[in-house]
Amino acid sequence: MLRVDFYATTESEQLPAAGEASWYIRSQYDGTPWEEVFERFMRTVDTTQVTDLSIGYWGLHDTVDTFASDKLIEVADRFPALRALFIGDMSSEDCDISSLWHAELTPVFTVFPKLERFEVRGSESSMLRPFRSETLRTLRIESGGLEGDVVQAVAASDLPNLEHLDIWLGDPNYGGDATVADLAPILGGQRLPALRHLGLEDSVLQDEIAAAVAGAPVVARLESLSLAMGTLTDQGAEALLVGQPLTHLRRLDLRHHFLSDTMMERVQAALPGVEVDMMYRNLADDGIYYIEVAE
Repeated sequence: MLRVDFYATTESEQLPAAGEASWYIRSQYDGTPWEEVFERFMRTVDTTQVTDLSIGYWGLHDTVDTFASDKLIEVADRFPALRALFIGDMSSEDCDISSLWHAELTPVFTVFPKLERFEVRGSESSMLRPFRSETLRTLRIESGGLEGDVVQAVAASDLPNLEHLDIWLGDPNYGGDATVADLAPILGGQRLPALRHLGLEDSVLQDEIAAAVAGAPVVARLESLSLAMGTLTDQGAEALLVGQPLTHLRRLDLRHHFLSDTMMERVQAALPGVEVDMMYRNLADDGIYYIEVAE
């Protein structure tokens, strides 16, 4: 699907059909305010046909009165066909992920009842409460420090058709206070009967997560598993090797890790039919381990 950066378009520009594009609505620092860009978008494009929408930079948290998500929720009836939504689609040049905050996003799943894919970058305590969605198939939460109550909300949600779940847990120095215990309902899998991909990533607790995953009931039904971007060491990899079989997986993603050469060889040898990604090996600096994305 063609991605259209609406901010960069002109009034006279010929645009693709509304339902045939992924629409990216953003502003930029000292540029046209996001609200004005969004209003022009709704005047120009037949939003009743829009299926894919990404919300980018809307201003720094101390310079705007409302969040872009609040405005979108207010006019949700203008987007009856929306199936994919990404809130916070911006780079670190626009805003550090640790400073990318959100209002409560739970209403999204009520006002957009056909939503199949939801992604959010950044986080805020209480941005999600437990919810139910029959249509959601992909849920992705990216954070440099994810609050425990957000993980608990996801874990307590009823998502019978969710196939793909990615969660970046982050660093306690940036608010990441989620624990392995918070993940227990997800690892149990009772509310996620359709899950085929699970990513528990970007965590300073990657070894503890690996140990929990090694005995988790949900793993048996997965096609792919990601423990990437975190502080995985030989201890966590050993837990994976001595735990339940992983040979049924199509892919195991361990990118950005702290494994020894010997352990990397052992993992590869133990999973001959699995695509194992162990790129971006790191060396601890004086015993200091770090995740890929924090600030």
